[in-house]
This record gives sequence, structure tokens and C-alpha cells, in this order.
Amino acid sequence: MKEKLKKIVENATNEAKTIKTENDYLNIKSKYLGKKSELFELIKSIKDMIVEDKKKYGPLLNKIKIELDSIFTKYYDAVINADEKVTFDPTLPVSNDKGSLHPVTIIAKEITDVLKNIGFMVLEGPEMENDYYNFSALNVAENHPARDMQDTYWLDNGLLLRTHTSPVQVRAMEKYGAPIKMCAPGRVYRNEDLDASHENTFHQVEGMVIDKDISISNVIYVMKGMLKEVFKQDVEVRLRPGFFPFVEPGFELDCSCTICGGKGCTTCKYTGWIELCPCGMIHPDVLKTSGIDPDIYSGFAFGLGLTRLAMMKYKISDIRALNSGDLRFLEQFNVR
Repeated sequence: MKEKLKKIVENATNEAKTIKTENDYLNIKSKYLGKKSELFELIKSIKDMIVEDKKKYGPLLNKIKIELDSIFTKYYDAVINADEKVTFDPTLPVSNDKGSLHPVTIIAKEITDVLKNIGFMVLEGPEMENDYYNFSALNVAENHPARDMQDTYWLDNGLLLRTHTSPVQVRAMEKYGAPIKMCAPGRVYRNEDLDASHENTFHQVEGMVIDKDISISNVIYVMKGMLKEVFKQDVEVRLRPGFFPFVEPGFELDCSCTICGGKGCTTCKYTGWIELCPCGMIHPDVLKTSGIDPDIYSGFAFGLGLTRLAMMKYKISDIRALNSGDLRFLEQFNVR
């Protein structure tokens, strides 16, 4: 294995020297550190090793992963610094152009306005969360794949960057009890390989309703109503069965791709559909954990992807443009 790792590091270092653009950086990083990389396959194989090999290769593989990430960042930083030679002149006249809202901010406000009109509270929670609120209280077992280091950004202080806005629903149940209607827009983080429809930093809005006699028809009604208000027209949606530890039954709600009109493109991976919203009936164990009696109350929850919704509304074909900071792109959205 040591020879294989030596070859990986050698090849990665040589390719890092060819980084000239952000795309180069992202592609090379994905090649050597992404979920389809040779190094990631070796990291996954640790669980099948004998104890002695785990102790021997576990720290080594993690060390190489960190070193390669540092090497790629070093060469990319050198490219950025080479381009930043223009100095700031404080005597330059100030532009009279006004700023505009980010498309995700616009979508978040439209969604929360719709939900507030039907009685939802708008809440917020910390982006740096603990294991209990992000996983345990949501019925995510300790051995669940969502806890994998490749999906979650764990911090040196033992906390993590939240992987969804669902922790806010747990905090809301603890604070307000039932019945309750709440939503929580916010930023979330996942260690994803970047492409046209995936980012490692994106936005969701969590929604939850708990009361007596709530059923899945309620979530379908709310979701279709929200999307109709955002797109100003009836939107074609579909429900697919989905498994999520915190809901039972669980579903994936998809929206017909507005980029290609459902014909298939790179954004929807040629399926004609964009996955927008995991949803379902709140698992009884989640209600119990938060102090709500599941024999009296039932509820639904959804996690709507605001970033993808913005892409659909404004026909943005590449999700990476939203976090690019490119003013030429952002100036198109003149809603203030």
C-alpha cells in the first residue's frame, strides 16, 4: 500500500503544479480527494482491515489526505495572489450603482413570506452545531453513513458545520412544544464534490407542522402552494419514496427542470427533474425525543433546497455561479 500511496502523492503533486484556474483546482482536487478517487477507496477499505493495519494505515491515509488538500490549496492560492496586483486607489470616484439582493436571498424571502401568511413562525439556529441536534435527536444512528467524515465537516472543537437545517426543528419542538408551525431558512454545509448541481455550501429552508390529524396530503398541499407562488404558475412535481431516519414514511419531492423544460440537461443530469425537497411524516421517535407525545400529535417536515429553487426560477445552469462573488452575475438580480 505504501508504494501505491507514494505514487498517488507523486502524481497529485505533479498535477497540482499545472493549476492555472479555479476549474483546474476543483477538477484536480476532485480527482484525488473526491468520492470516486483512489485515495477515498483506500480510506473506505480501513473498516475491513485487521486492527493492526487500521492503526498503521488509518493515520497515514488521513495525513496524506490533509497534505494533498494543502498542496492543492497552495498552488491555487499562488494563482489568486498573482492576479491580485492591482492596488486600491481611495481617490477614485464612488459608483452611483446600487447593490441588489442575492437570488437565494430573494427566494428565501418569497418562501418565508408565503409560509408566514399561513401561520408559520420564522426561526433560526446556529450553523455550528453539536452531534445531538444534527444527528442523534433526528434519529440518525451512530453508524449511519451521514456521519461519515466525507459528508460532514467536523471541527477541532468537537462540533460540526450543520449538514441540514433540521436541527432548528428539534430546538423549536423543545422550546414551543405542540401544536406548532415553523420554518427556518439557512446555510448548510456538506463535503461534496463540486459540479453543476452540487456545492459544499448551499441554502435550505426547513419546514415543520405538528398538530392533531396531520397527514402526507398536508405536506403536498403546502409544497405545491409554495412553488406556485414562487414560480407564479402551476409547477409539475412528483413524489418518490425516500428513506430519511427522521421521517416515516419519507419521500423525495422533485420539480420539473425549468432549465431545459423537462427535456434533460447537465443541471438535471438529463432526467428532466431536479430533486428539491426531502419530506415526510415526522418519525415518532423524533417527537418523543423532543418531548411531544406521538399518540396525540403527528406532523410533517420538509427541507427545501433554496439554492436549487433559485436555479430553477432564474434558470441558472451552474450552481457554482451563486457562490462565485462575480458581480457581473449578481447584478442581473435587481430586486431590492
